[in-house]
Amino acid sequence: MSRWLLLSLLLLVGCSAAPAARPSTSDPPAAATDVMFLQMLLPHHRQGVELAGLGRTRGTRTDLTLLAAAIESTQRDEVETMSGWLREAGAPETAPPATDGADPHAAHGGLPGTSAVEIAALHASTGTEFERRFLTTMMSHQGDAIRLAKMELASGKDPRIRAFATRIELSRVAQLEQMQHLLDTAT
Repeated sequence: MSRWLLLSLLLLVGCSAAPAARPSTSDPPAAATDVMFLQMLLPHHRQGVELAGLGRTRGTRTDLTLLAAAIESTQRDEVETMSGWLREAGAPETAPPATDGADPHAAHGGLPGTSAVEIAALHASTGTEFERRFLTTMMSHQGDAIRLAKMELASGKDPRIRAFATRIELSRVAQLEQMQHLLDTAT
């Protein structure tokens, strides 16, 4: 078994073995910065689940499909956790639109995500082209998650959500390394 396949399997087991802590009603409500982080990361993660699902179902390399399955599973669990924290805080899953029609996330660079054009190109591709496009798209997507996590770590207040952001950053860095290796070894 290749080192990367083993690492992918360990990632899958490790990520699903210890899901993020579920919200507790005894914990203090999240600060505005924490809520904003969750509201930005939640749709980003939902899109990540969609992308990873494509990699899992359309990839032809076992190492790629295992990694995609691990990402999909992890992000599904993380979506559930974030939704719970937002419910606990009494906050909607997305930021309400600004009264002046401006993007509520514009002040901090906007809501990162993969464009509809990129997703359409991924759907339209097959074989090796699909795998290369999937890896580069997912690498960019996970890089956005790292940037969001760093924003939370710089300004967030809730220790649970800051710990969650740390896990996001560390796991996505490891995923980027795996995806780069898969890209480097693609035929």
